Amino acid sequence: MTGAGLPLVPWGRTEPFARLAGLPWRARDLRYESKSAAHAMFGRILAGGGHPGIALPAQWRAGTRRAAARMVAGRARAGHTTVLKSRHGVGGSGTAVVTPGRVREAGGARAVLRSFPRGPLLVEEYVAGPAGPDEPRDLTYDGFVDGSGRVHEVGGALMEVAGACYRGATVGPGVVPGWARKPLLAFGEAVGRELAAGGYRGWFDVDFVADAVGRLAPTETNLRLTGPSVAFMVAARLDALRGAGHFVRTVDRVELGARLPEAQLEELCAELAGGCAALGAVFVPAIPTAAFEPEPWLGVLVAARSVAGLDAAEALVRAGALGAVAGFAPQSSESNGEGGLRVR
Repeated sequence: MTGAGLPLVPWGRTEPFARLAGLPWRARDLRYESKSAAHAMFGRILAGGGHPGIALPAQWRAGTRRAAARMVAGRARAGHTTVLKSRHGVGGSGTAVVTPGRVREAGGARAVLRSFPRGPLLVEEYVAGPAGPDEPRDLTYDGFVDGSGRVHEVGGALMEVAGACYRGATVGPGVVPGWARKPLLAFGEAVGRELAAGGYRGWFDVDFVADAVGRLAPTETNLRLTGPSVAFMVAARLDALRGAGHFVRTVDRVELGARLPEAQLEELCAELAGGCAALGAVFVPAIPTAAFEPEPWLGVLVAARSVAGLDAAEALVRAGALGAVAGFAPQSSESNGEGGLRVR
């Protein structure tokens, strides 16, 4: 792989990859994967000035679970919602928005904390979002630090987040609203420079939430290829093949109407690809591995020349995926013992 002389970009720069690629390895280069270390870095950048559109939410480190419970309980009694975080996590794992109502329903803050993985917890101020349901809430900046330490801007994206869980992203010309574009790109580049100065090389992102008054609050940085990176790469490839101006959306969870074996999944994807093509859109299956789960789903990406085209393609894919059950009938428990499905 290295003999071809082409760039070798890992999903994340780990010690095994460094050994494989013959690169130096220092664990400290990944220290900003920690949400507490990233928060401290954000604070240092903002202390230097020059980012008026960025507001950093307060964050407190809880020394023990009991201390975290006391903090959450105290904030709930004062009517405050809290973001509770593990120091490390991927795709929203180990992160939850804890409302006063959730604390009451659980029977107290200590009960809420039982669902969290072991390890240190961070208690963070919740940032209230825009009032309008169509206003962007979750945004991200993606960039790349090359071997010489130079930061390259990839761009900004809108993320789809359910609760605290990442569900996909949309990239394309103008998807980041005008008021957010400049502060997002400027702060993302500043984070890239800090990462580069600390020794990091490779892909990274900075995630933000928009507040109610038109500012962006940085929440974490990820030192690896991220979910939105797929959308950026597909958009770049389609632009190269078909001309500039593509919009790409990754949809990480499309519910299926039936558990689909491989052959039937391929048939469904072919139908969805044809349906999207009729709309002038592109369909690509991205996460096929959950199609035969007890509660089956499929991850996909769609591409089009407009956001309206993306919306139409996504609607077609969701309807077609749920309609997959139409070609199946219940299979008797005597035949497979699982109450599964079989092709008619």
